[in-house]
Amino acid sequence: MSFINYMAREINCKIVYYGPGLCGKTTNLQYIYERTNPSAKGKLISLATETERTLFFDFLPLSLGEIRGFKARFQLYTVPGQVFYDASRKLILKGVDGVVYVADSQIERAEANIESLENLKTNLNEQGYSLEKLPFVIQYNKRDLPNVADVAELRELLNPTGVPEFEAVARTGVGVFETLKAVAKLVLTELKKGGG
Repeated sequence: MSFINYMAREINCKIVYYGPGLCGKTTNLQYIYERTNPSAKGKLISLATETERTLFFDFLPLSLGEIRGFKARFQLYTVPGQVFYDASRKLILKGVDGVVYVADSQIERAEANIESLENLKTNLNEQGYSLEKLPFVIQYNKRDLPNVADVAELRELLNPTGVPEFEAVARTGVGVFETLKAVAKLVLTELKKGGG
């Protein structure tokens, strides 16, 4: 649920990067943060405990236009990857407007990808959301590694409904902004529908 700041004439939209541990969620956010105009972004905040880390920052893109006279400000979050941080994941998903599912393309990570995607669906359902009704894109990350699954296999496992999908190497930025732009566009389309 986007939050409207009437004073600043901004609509705040929350996008959550979800996926298994070490799939590249943090790398995506760091890459985006480092390349976002300093005057258009807030601080990169890392909420770190001994065992988990959540990143967050917000930014105001200059080229995505306005919705009924309001500018869209995007808040990007990562969730801790390991399943035993479920309480943190649920908290971070509260009020989500869009989801980027970051899959680890390595063949041996197939099970972790499936488990994490199922966990995402469960956590959204518990909060009254349905992944089918949310702006949602999938990123197949780590495409530069030698032991990656074929995109067709990943699609079959993780994307049977055919949501927008992107191949990526978050470390070098390949596919990172394409993924973000796609989910941001879907979020804005939903907002425009909501009160046009």
